[in-house]
Order: sequence, then structure tokens, then C-alpha cells
Amino acid sequence: MIHTRRSYGGMCVAPHHLAAEAGRDVLKEGGNAVEAMVAAAATIAVAYPHMNAIGGDGFWLIHEPGKAPMALDACGPAAGLATPAYYAGHDTIPERGPLAALTVAGTVGGWQKALELARRWGGNLPLTCLLGDAVHHARHGVAISKSQQTLTTRHRDALFGSPGFAEAFLVDGEAPAEGSRLRQPRLATTLEHLAAAGLDDFYRGELASSMAGDLEALGSPLRQADFADYHAQWVTPLEVVLKEATLYNLPAPTQGIASLLILALYERLEAAEGNSAATLHGLIEATKRAFLLRDRYVTDPGRLPLELQRLLDEDNLAREAAEIDMQKALPWPHEPVPGDTIWMGTVDGAGRAVSFIQSIFWEFGSGVVLPESGVLWQNRGISFSLEADSLRGLGPGRKPFHTLNPALARFRDGRTMVYGTMGGEGQPQTQAALFSRYAFQGESLQQAVTAPRWLLGRTWGENTTSLKLESRFYPSMVAKLRALGHEVEVLEEAFSDTMGHAGGIVHHQDGLIEGAHDPRSDGGAAGC
Repeated sequence: MIHTRRSYGGMCVAPHHLAAEAGRDVLKEGGNAVEAMVAAAATIAVAYPHMNAIGGDGFWLIHEPGKAPMALDACGPAAGLATPAYYAGHDTIPERGPLAALTVAGTVGGWQKALELARRWGGNLPLTCLLGDAVHHARHGVAISKSQQTLTTRHRDALFGSPGFAEAFLVDGEAPAEGSRLRQPRLATTLEHLAAAGLDDFYRGELASSMAGDLEALGSPLRQADFADYHAQWVTPLEVVLKEATLYNLPAPTQGIASLLILALYERLEAAEGNSAATLHGLIEATKRAFLLRDRYVTDPGRLPLELQRLLDEDNLAREAAEIDMQKALPWPHEPVPGDTIWMGTVDGAGRAVSFIQSIFWEFGSGVVLPESGVLWQNRGISFSLEADSLRGLGPGRKPFHTLNPALARFRDGRTMVYGTMGGEGQPQTQAALFSRYAFQGESLQQAVTAPRWLLGRTWGENTTSLKLESRFYPSMVAKLRALGHEVEVLEEAFSDTMGHAGGIVHHQDGLIEGAHDPRSDGGAAGC
């Protein structure tokens, strides 16, 4: 797939075509970019349960023409009972099961807060409309994707013991076949309830009481008071100025700082442009510097060692860029951070744009499916440490470190770009690939998404920390990277899931909207 989709009425890009179509249909009904995103977010929570769920977290970047971008933090904090003492007898927080379900799910609160903004824009579509596709697909079923089949098979043994998982996502104890029908009737009823009662019911209503009761009975530290205390928050986005554009991303507890640092450092390297070994080497080495800074400073927003925006000051960027050797790769023993998620973008006919990301952390999160509501719960809290002196130490009300980070760029010529991807540590790297190819190298948007990609370290489904390349890279490129000192692993696939599911939308000043989705996913770029 190399042809960019174009329209003037609006665009929705998602890693599953049903979500893209749900968002597009809302735009056709006169809805705005935020309303379209809520419809897409609800739908993909049904269609891609291995990647995200309403029992997870979300983050938003929202741009309204003529105004500064806004950032919305829909990350739930750790439970009031979530202390190291609660996990006595454990060296680390268990990766699956009820003890892994220790943070409030924030994504529905993000939908609620974002829709308040949508109403100020004149949006008036009811929740029954916005959640309608999700309800339909949950009740009547969706076709199991290849990635869901693959990841269910790979992680079946680890997830099998999580309460409710086998009933919800296995067939006779095994992974369902690709193309078979997945019905989620309890989740359909839950979404119908939210549409009728309002999204606040997730935290302070009948649904909240049900979910909190189920979680407590299963052994999670979450209680109803944790739900009642939660509200999504508007926050100030991080930003960095490049020659042609200003880039925006989310602050802590996300790794948005890393995504901005990579591109800011790369621009200062003046590396060779085009699909060359020097280009990749520069981006990879910038990634290493960014990850080292990320791991040194990013934690719960209330516990930051310094203000993250300072890392984007010109003096610091110059110092970090000077540490990069364009002739030799920095050895990389760094411990990577995994993660699964989905990224989606919407732009409406008025040029309002949304970059959005929603996640349950690892594939299927904690694996816990609540018995009454059918809600799959995240395991984002396992990014906390049980060591008291750790930067990311566990504590009540603290927010866990997030790999999630939706991106947005405003170009000097009036273009607005929303872009992003799923994939743990792959997210900042793929963002760098997409933006650099589109903005620096002049590739079309779809070409930038489709072109062969790389990954330094581990992301979802991978255990090695090498520099991974899709098989479409020329052997000469591989040889040059190895000569520079990179530990290169060439994957068998020409289009590998390992590289994430990316996408982007660009709104031009004349009203033209361009969209691109990843051929590595089940996605779509749906315009109107």
C-alpha cells in the first residue's frame, strides 16, 4: 500500500478498519473530531481486545485551528491499598492476574472529558450514536484478527489462569482461529449501560460499584473509592521547535519526552537525508540518548526530579547531540520496556485534529475479565517497582510509567499532522521514522508509513534487544550498520507486526486532508 488517502470532509485512521469506519461515520453525521474519536475508541476496544480495552488508559492531543494544542491525561493512578506491603512475599508485582490489576482504568474518563470540549465546539451527538458501533460489534461479533490469534496462542499459558480470560477469549481452552467470530455480550450490555447512564457511571455509578466489587472479590487492591476519586486531567503538552515545525507530545508519566528528543537531536546531527545508513544510524543513536534521559527522569508527575520541558532547551539538546558519534554505535545493554496499544487519529472538516492512544499495557493486560461487566482490565501498574528507593516505586495514588505517547506537529506552512503507533519502546522510534520521512525526506504520507522500519530493543512479542530490520532493507545498508557497530537482526518478514501499527493524518491549509494507515495492521484510513 503506497497511495495516500485524500478527502476534504474529514478523516479517521485506525489500526482496525471497523474503528476507522466508526469514526468516519460520525464525521458524516456532522460530528467533530473528538466525537469521531470516541466512536473509534469504543469500537477498537471491542475489535482489538489484545491491544486495548475500556479497562485501560488513554492520552489525547487535540488541536483546534488558531489555538495552542491541548493535552489530556486519562491515566488512572494506583489504588489506595497499592503499597509494597500489599505485595508482601513478592519481589515484583505479578505480571498477570488480579494483583496486576492495581490501577484505575482512565480511558473512559478521557472520553468524558474530551466530549466536554466537543460540546463547546457545538457537538451534540448522543452517546447512543457514538457507542453504537461498539455495542453492535460486541453483541454480534467481530472476526478474530491474525494478530489476536497469534498473541493469544503465544501467551495462552501465562493468561489462562487470569479470572475470566479463558471464558472470554479462548475456545475449548485454545486460541480462536483467525476469522472466527468473537462475541462479547457482557461488554455489549456494559457499553449500552454507559450510553444510557452516561460515562460518569464508570466511576461514580452502578457500573463503578459492580466493577469495584468484582475486582475486590478477585483479589485486586482496587476499591470503589479509587474509582470515585478519579478524573481525567487537562495537562500542558511538551513541545520542541524544529526548523519546519513545532512538535507536541504528552508529559509525564508518558515517554513523550523521548519522542520529541529523538527528532530534535536528529535534526541537529545534520545526518545524510534519504534512506541511508547515516540516516538510520543518526536516528538510532538519538534514540539511545533519548531513552537514557527518559529512564533517568520520567515517573509519576508529582515525583519528577526536574521539569521535563528543560530537557528540550537548546543548551541541553546541543550537549546531547554532541555526545552522538556518527561513526560508531553506542553499546546498548539498556533494558527495554514492552507494551501493546493502539494509536488513532481524526481530523474533521473544520481542521480540528486529534491524536489519540489507548492501551492495556501488555497483550490482554492483566488478563482479568470482570465477571459481571465483561471488562478486561489493564496491567499498567506492573511498571511500578516494589523497591522503596526506586524512581518508579509503588505508592497509593501514583501514576505508572507509560509508553503511550500520541504525537502532533504544526508546520510553519500551516499544515497540522497527527501521527503515532503502538508498540512499547517502538513508539518513539516509529514516530521518528514517520515524521523524518515525511517532513525531512519529502516522502508521501503513505510511503512514510509503508517504508521498511527498524526497532532498537524489545517491543511487543519480542525478547531480544538487537537492532531489528525488516527484510526489505538492502543488504548493503545492513552491512554498513554492522560496520558502525550495531548488533543487527534482519527479520524474515517484509512487513512485521514487531514494527507496530502506525498511522498519520495531515490537514493542509486549503482544507485537503491526507491519511495513511499501516499495512502491518488490520487498519484503515477512512475519509468523507
